[in-house]
Amino acid sequence: MENLAAVLMAGGLGTRMHSAVPKHFHPLLGRPMVEWIIAAGRDAGADPIVVVASPATREWFDGSGVTVAVQEDPLGTGDAVRSARAFLAEHDGDVLILSGDTPMLTAALLRELVETHRLERADATILSAEPPDPRLYGRVVRDGDGTVLKIVEGTDASEEIKQIREINSSIYVFRAAALWPALERLEPKNVQGELYLTDAIEHVGAAGGRVVAHVAADYRETDGVNTRVELAHAAAVLRDRINEGHMLAGVTIVDPQTTWIEPHVEIEPDATIHPFTILRGATRVATGAEVGANTVAIDAHIGKDATIGPFCYLRPGTVLGESSKAGTFVEIKNSRIGDRTKVPHLSYIGDAEIGDDTNVAAGNITVNFSHYPGQPKGRTTIGSNVRTGVQNAFVAPVTIGDGAWIGAGSVITKDVPADALAVARTRQENKEGYAARGRES
Repeated sequence: MENLAAVLMAGGLGTRMHSAVPKHFHPLLGRPMVEWIIAAGRDAGADPIVVVASPATREWFDGSGVTVAVQEDPLGTGDAVRSARAFLAEHDGDVLILSGDTPMLTAALLRELVETHRLERADATILSAEPPDPRLYGRVVRDGDGTVLKIVEGTDASEEIKQIREINSSIYVFRAAALWPALERLEPKNVQGELYLTDAIEHVGAAGGRVVAHVAADYRETDGVNTRVELAHAAAVLRDRINEGHMLAGVTIVDPQTTWIEPHVEIEPDATIHPFTILRGATRVATGAEVGANTVAIDAHIGKDATIGPFCYLRPGTVLGESSKAGTFVEIKNSRIGDRTKVPHLSYIGDAEIGDDTNVAAGNITVNFSHYPGQPKGRTTIGSNVRTGVQNAFVAPVTIGDGAWIGAGSVITKDVPADALAVARTRQENKEGYAARGRES
């Protein structure tokens, strides 16, 4: 897709979301909605991508790696695209027009659209669809031989026009030489008093240009998101695509409908993901690993043949070694767990290094507080072949040597040498009859 630029319209606030967050920035599987469309445009070969923002949304794009044009006043989609012209003054190829609220759009469909545009030698090409319910979408009006004549917005359509099933997705490809003159001819002749980009289609045809349409095979790819109900629907569609991709690559996902995996997660073949699991960020799951039900992993690395959960929480910086275990109601953060080491249940491990073949008993906690504000948290180092007892606390910074044992109920505040037994609790004392006397008094 050489000589292809893109303009992405993302200036609206989305009042139907009933939110202080602009519509295009509501999260979908770990990334703002608009980033799904930016990624699709990039994957389709568009470069540069100019995002049209409003003054209120301009700062949201800082650091996103796109060029930003500001539409100072909300004068319609035609004016929005016209706002990007200064940034594409030297571009003489095709211009892909995208909408910032269509997160189910794929790069593959965009490539098909551009291929149709170029094979047909068109001046403008519409991405259209035929959904079961056209609602108030603009209708694509053709003549008897199928040539596109114009687009009529749903709010301005007559009852006869509303019977047309083919709708406009608000996604187009224009030759740059045809686009800019057509935008200059736009006039606010509609109920809303706005400059409609859709009217540019009629202007291209009136100037002798060729206008065609590419019908999407799956209408859902063109669906826009305007409410939180539609946002949830889009999330489910994207979830299913991601899960299907992993399953086709050899991953077992026991219940795809309850498993949420973000797009940057990497899972190797023969890993198993159980129901109600959420894998986020840059999490990696190695082959043979089994991630139990109700597990949440964020930016974690789960090693080969590791066993996780159920009800496990792996926070950023967690690295689990080969054949290791993080069991039920275990939380791990910014820690490295060695090969074959087990943290079976009811423990919190934070800011720690644990060696190979160690067993952490139930109810262990690494107390990783910072002694003074602004100082880094202390780290706990537990060696290889260590056996801890139930209800141990390790007050960082502290080091436990290889092969050491820790007595149950101990609070460890000093380093423990290799192969030593550490006991940090008072001896048990039984006072005969004490309870009975207390009840009688």
